Amino acid sequence: MPRRAGPIDFGIFLSTLVLLAMGIVMVFSSSAVTSAYSMGDALYYLKRQLLWAGLGLVGMVFLMGFPYPYWRRLGAPLLGISVFLLILVLLIGTTAKGASRWLGVGSLSFQPSELIKLTMVIFFAASLADNRQRVGSSFVRGLGPYLLLLGGVCGLILAQPDLGTAVALAGTTYLMLAAGGANRNHLTVLFLGGVALVVAAIALAPYRMARFTAFLDPWADPQGYGYQTIQSLLALGSGGAFGTGLGDGRQKLYYVPEKHTDFIMAILGEELGFVGAALVVTAFFIFLWRGFCTAFNAPDAFGTLLAAGITTMIVLQALINMGVVTGLLPVTGITLPLVSYGGSSMIFTLAGIGILLNVSRYARG
Repeated sequence: MPRRAGPIDFGIFLSTLVLLAMGIVMVFSSSAVTSAYSMGDALYYLKRQLLWAGLGLVGMVFLMGFPYPYWRRLGAPLLGISVFLLILVLLIGTTAKGASRWLGVGSLSFQPSELIKLTMVIFFAASLADNRQRVGSSFVRGLGPYLLLLGGVCGLILAQPDLGTAVALAGTTYLMLAAGGANRNHLTVLFLGGVALVVAAIALAPYRMARFTAFLDPWADPQGYGYQTIQSLLALGSGGAFGTGLGDGRQKLYYVPEKHTDFIMAILGEELGFVGAALVVTAFFIFLWRGFCTAFNAPDAFGTLLAAGITTMIVLQALINMGVVTGLLPVTGITLPLVSYGGSSMIFTLAGIGILLNVSRYARG
């Protein structure tokens, strides 16, 4: 057990609350008009987001006080449960918009892919901390088991289909392998192989190839695959420096698709302008900085890998989402952590932050 616990990292805590508060405000602003028309309740999405945020905060506070070394023994069983649920969602999961990602019914459903992102980080942190020497010395015996596990999990996620989550999970695992002592030459091979697999995943799925083509020139298909990117850029461009004003955006009125989930950053940029968008980016930067400071100062290898993995997972997902919204990446269905509407993402993200904050309580300096 590490030394006696101290205070939590204030930077991680404050940036989390800022992003959470901005997300709640923007979920209401982006969804009120359309939900009043389609659901008969302008507060429909806001009430659910507040519920999930409340549950997530309770979990975060609890996990802030739960000593992180105990997760070392829980990693394998939690991962086993997560993989089982990921298989189950392909068999009996709820399908929406062509994707089978949810278990349950209605508001009681959740996404196993959100759970497995956290349990994979916990498992990899525990296993890499115990096998650092072997990971750095052998590609087949050292990295092989981890790559097989990652490939199997990403394959299940791609079958939903969900390329964005698979890429985020693979990117996080790559950083954890690097921090866990993997050989640089092996990491180079992994990087090139990962790029090749992403290219293959795009090329072998016609709808992904269409999205990639639209990414290169969205105006070539403005009413089809290029529509989301164009409307998102119009929203961001309309915001200017200070925005049109909270609640006064127009692109949320049936122009920007997924306005309160995947593309909420576009509505935020329109209504709060460059200043509002910069505040979100700054909050994620502070989260990244303080998360890695926690990792570097953790008292043991498990704490270092755990903090680095959780921080990377959250920030990498944010970068992918903002890259899509700004047209820098092809459209893929991935939410903005803590800001976008969604129960599973909110609860498991805050749970991960709770674990990260507990690690920060034992950090040196």
